[in-house]
Amino acid sequence: MHIEQIYTGCLAQGAYYIESNGEVAIIDPLREVQPYIEKAFKRNAKIKYIFETHFHADFVSGHVTLAEKTGATIVYGPLANPLFDAHIASDGEIFKLGDITLTALHTPGHTMESTVYLLKDAHGKDHAIFSGDTLFLGDVGRPDLAQKAANMTQEQLAGLLFDSLRSKIMTLADDVIVYPAHGAGSACGKNLSKETVGTLGEQKRTNYALRADMTREEFIYEVTDGLLPPPAYFPMNVKLNKEGYQNVEEIIEKNKALNPDEFELLANEIDALILDVRHQDDFSKGHIPGSIFIGLDGGFAPWVGALILDYKQPILLVTPEGREQEAITRLSRVGYDYTVGFLKGSFEAWRNAGKEFDTLTSITPQELELKLQHQKVPVFDVRKPGEYQSEHLEIAESTPLDFLNDHLATFPSNETFYVHCAGGYRSVIAASILKARGVHNLVDVKKGFSGLKETQIPRTNYVCPSTLK
Repeated sequence: MHIEQIYTGCLAQGAYYIESNGEVAIIDPLREVQPYIEKAFKRNAKIKYIFETHFHADFVSGHVTLAEKTGATIVYGPLANPLFDAHIASDGEIFKLGDITLTALHTPGHTMESTVYLLKDAHGKDHAIFSGDTLFLGDVGRPDLAQKAANMTQEQLAGLLFDSLRSKIMTLADDVIVYPAHGAGSACGKNLSKETVGTLGEQKRTNYALRADMTREEFIYEVTDGLLPPPAYFPMNVKLNKEGYQNVEEIIEKNKALNPDEFELLANEIDALILDVRHQDDFSKGHIPGSIFIGLDGGFAPWVGALILDYKQPILLVTPEGREQEAITRLSRVGYDYTVGFLKGSFEAWRNAGKEFDTLTSITPQELELKLQHQKVPVFDVRKPGEYQSEHLEIAESTPLDFLNDHLATFPSNETFYVHCAGGYRSVIAASILKARGVHNLVDVKKGFSGLKETQIPRTNYVCPSTLK
């Protein structure tokens, strides 16, 4: 028996390769499926099953393409209703894979079709669960995403999740290994651990939602308390996962390498969004006017999904040279399939062609400290509400990047203001969005709050609850 977790940090997502006696099951694959096919080929094995724990909201899974390429059977749990060929498992149904088995345990609550797969080894002993979004390390799946599809409230779904956990999961032995679908950084929960593999016994001892003495009412309150609004792209991803989608290889093939003149002409012709995915320092030094920055080397895909609301808008890319295909692929993972081309030669080609470009003014934390000694200036903190609440500059106002559109009227139009995040990535995203909308009287604070903590600028951890969103 061979089990491999294939973890994608940008999405905080775990897919799984399971092999026994030449037969393979893939659980919750990413959209680009060739790596799974190549892995099975190298191991002289055949992909037999593609198990989906639920209709994912935070990424587009690779189940449809993988089934087309391999002939493997797609398996969903009870109540799933995909528009493509799939086997809908009954609760407790057993699937044989070489010398081992996987049992479908229906665990509604995060979604109605949510299913955990219990792996029994060749001796019939419970070995591991692939828990999807039902159980994370440190948390459980949020119960507010499937309200519309289930025609239920988040409290009702939380009640179902309470029952699922206690009747299907917590009855298993403490030494059962837990392989979740996500880790820290995912928007599918609120308290996920940085660890990506654990044991059920550890979770029974440390996971707030699995307390043995927890009442149903306490569970419902604690699981639903403090949930931030889900990213806007989630419903679109569920739709694609349920109905099917275009092969990502076809999306890559249709994208064209464009010289600066071709790039500029096409951008104007189709009213494309110019997305610059280079490092934030490179963007600050020079970028195409009106372009939006979301760097590949940060939380790229989730921020794209949260901030680019029209997923059908044509996108033109400015990437580091050699990373064009990576950018297109990572956009497709969250359903942004309407990329049409990229700037050949990256931004240097644009500048060398004599095209107009813009820059982003920046300041160090120490320079901001010196400025504040002589005058009071407006400072805006674009970190998440919880980060702001934990500690922030006394003078800073909370304008979270997630909800930047709600705060546009907050930024002054007649004086220079300063923007910071935790380390410098999100503040440049915010600044690029504001500049694209004609707001240029801003300055980015380099290194963000990590650098500001090294200064003597007064900080506090108090915040009026009414200012939090």
